[in-house]
Parts: sequence; C-alpha cells; structure tokens
Amino acid sequence: MPIMSVSEAVQRRRSIRAFLPTPVPQATIVEILELARRAPSGGNLQPWRIDVVSDDAAQSLKALMAQRLASGETEEAEYPIYPDALWEPHRSYRYRVGEEMYGLLDAPREDRALRRRHFEENFRLFGAPVGLFFSIDRRFGAPQWSDIGMLMQTIMLLAVEHDLGTCAQECWSLWPKTMRNFLGLGSQEMFFAGMAIGYPNPEAPINSLHTERAPVETFTRFHCSAPGKKDIDQKIGAKWKGDSDPRPFDGPTDVHFHGTEYGG
Repeated sequence: MPIMSVSEAVQRRRSIRAFLPTPVPQATIVEILELARRAPSGGNLQPWRIDVVSDDAAQSLKALMAQRLASGETEEAEYPIYPDALWEPHRSYRYRVGEEMYGLLDAPREDRALRRRHFEENFRLFGAPVGLFFSIDRRFGAPQWSDIGMLMQTIMLLAVEHDLGTCAQECWSLWPKTMRNFLGLGSQEMFFAGMAIGYPNPEAPINSLHTERAPVETFTRFHCSAPGKKDIDQKIGAKWKGDSDPRPFDGPTDVHFHGTEYGG
C-alpha cells in the first residue's frame, strides 16, 4: 500500500453517494477499526458501539427499508439532525450543497418526487456493500457524542488509505425503532448514525461533488501577539509529519459483525 500523508487523506475524503458492488474484505474492515480505536476519547471512556452490516444482512436491511419507505410509515427520531430554524451563514451552507448535489443528479427543486427518490438511496447505502452503524449508551452525554464523531472521522480517513469511499449518514436516525430491532440493540443503547463504505463508482457524476469550506479567518480567532497575515497564512499552510503509533490489538470487542463472511 503506498504511503499517504494525513493531509492527503483529509483532502481526498469526501461523501460518496454512488458505490460499486465490489465486496470489501472483512480483513480490511477489521484493519480500519483496529486503527480507528485510537481516536480521541475524553477520559478514555470509548463510549462507542459499532455494528458492521454486510453480505446477506445488508441485503436484508435494504429490503426492510424499502418496505418501510413504500408503506409511508414514519418513526419518531430521538434527536434532531438539524436545528429547527438554521441561521446564517449555516443556512446558506446547507442550501448551497443541496443545490449542487441535486444539480449533479439532474433533480430540479420543483421535482420533489425525484429528489425524494434520490434521498431514499441513503437507505440502500448508495449501493455500498457494507454499512457501519453507531450507537451509544443513553447514560452518556454530549461530550461522548463528540467522541463518536471523532471515531467516525478517523474511520473515514483510514478508508481513504484503502481506496475506499464513505458517506456518514445521520438520516438512519429517522428510523430508531427499526434500527434497534434490526441490530438487536438493548433498551439502554441509543442508535446514533450510519456510514456507507465501499469502492466509489468513478463514473457517477454525484461523486464529483467537492463541497466548499469557509475560509479559516471566518471561524477562527487568534489570541496571541497579533502576528501579521503573512505569518498566519504560513502557519495555516504548514505541514507536519508525525510518527505512526502501531500497537498490538487482539480484536475490536465493541464491534459486532452482521453478514455471511463475518459469521453473523
């Protein structure tokens, strides 16, 4: 495997919304998770639980969701994905990426049915052969939720190293009862989000979407001896190299595999 810098992985990572059906080896998923366990965790609580769904289990989940969507049923989400009324500039950020995404899909705003069908591709994992699903004990709070976010980001960056694409999917939280039942979660476990993972389809226009990010100066305040803009630009653009931290690991005990290859 060619050596890749962290900076390169960050630049290459993007949300993939069209995957090839090519299977992802179990060994690759395990390797990613063994390294991802090094993600930051306040107090080293490691509050995450992951369910890996693949093979016939993934097909069963996709079929189940197709039935749920066709029935017109809905479930009460356990947390809001976005605030009820987004404010600027965040409202514009979200609006812009939506228009760019649906533009690549040739789905105009007035064609709500078509946009809805594209949205429902989330629940087919955009064709990905593997889904990762994240949950947390209800007794944990917001700081531990941030730990799961850092774990997910670490997984997504490690996937890039393996030429895999990912898409983090909070939309699965719209179906908490269905997901708890499918994954066999206990009443104390709260379902959080999903993630599609697989090999990106290079021919799909949607995968060319590369979202804009606001300039550093729009969200950063420097509290220091007022360096000049040139000095700040140099610091922001600096590249750092660090040593890897390989450590022995007997296996991820907080990860549950669902699928033929995974013996579940």
